Amino acid sequence: MVDRIIASSSSEWRTSARAIFETDLPDTLIQPIGEDLLAVSADGLTIADVVQTVTDSPNPFVRHLFREVGRLQVPSRQSLDVVLAEIADIWAKLPVPVPPTVSLQVWASGSVDLAFRPDTLRRELETMLREDGAEVFRSGQAQVLSVCVAGNQILLGLNGVANALSDWPGGQVRLSKPKGQISRAEFKLEELFRTTDLRPPGRGLALDLGASPGGWTRILRSYGLNVVAVDPGELDPRLGDDRGIRHVRTTSGPFLAETTETFDMVVNDMRMDPAMSVSLMIDAAQHLRPGGMLIVTLKLTHHAAIRTIRNATDRLAEVVDIRFVRQLHHNRNEVTVVG
Repeated sequence: MVDRIIASSSSEWRTSARAIFETDLPDTLIQPIGEDLLAVSADGLTIADVVQTVTDSPNPFVRHLFREVGRLQVPSRQSLDVVLAEIADIWAKLPVPVPPTVSLQVWASGSVDLAFRPDTLRRELETMLREDGAEVFRSGQAQVLSVCVAGNQILLGLNGVANALSDWPGGQVRLSKPKGQISRAEFKLEELFRTTDLRPPGRGLALDLGASPGGWTRILRSYGLNVVAVDPGELDPRLGDDRGIRHVRTTSGPFLAETTETFDMVVNDMRMDPAMSVSLMIDAAQHLRPGGMLIVTLKLTHHAAIRTIRNATDRLAEVVDIRFVRQLHHNRNEVTVVG
């Protein structure tokens, strides 16, 4: 039987994810399924193989992976009871039993052509697993049961969370709006820190380039960092009384040329050409303290996006170790790079 690994991306960037896979895994079959999925197929292919490729290449448009252990073609009017019985039969025949403690993650890829909703399916599957003696959670467990509804198909997966890239169903991270939020851009930093093992320094001084209106500055302050916020524009008035923020009203290039300060962290979410953004971060890296962290979002167009990312990361790798390159769920036409 051909082994299939299911990869999730955004629907807008799935073609780019596929192109990278076809270059990096030439002996595999790459097929689009659902709205935002790719099936990566080959004899003997393991999820660890795909994780390594996604990480090393990198393939930043892949957000989530699971190892397929079964699939159903479900007629649009098929009853939920029949579907539950078929899923139970597949799980019962697995060579390795469903773990006694497991995360159950159910989600949809695009529109659903079934007689029931994915959340109803999840609720009934959880009940079924609990009746069989399993402890079932939404996340946070070593093993993950994946159930992805794609059109009139249901794809079933089972693998370790360490190989999933994300502990959210399909990598679809849903964060609630926090009290005091200044801009939606905050979700990008929050997703990075909450869904990966990357954390900002526990204390010290951060530099926020192009800080206005101050969303990223607010997040950095919430993690205990003092912040130098560089931008000729205004910061949100709610930040005005925070003595841990120093607003420097200038543009980033002149600031970096003149400052003698060093920083534990430098961040840049400015909307600018990626090559210019990288040049700025190379200059900023000269002011980064040993062991410091650098975060930049690279704004993309669909023209030559893969080459743009690789040129950018190659240049950044000359001054910092690249630790992470991925299009987060809250990134749109951009990728987040951490060094």
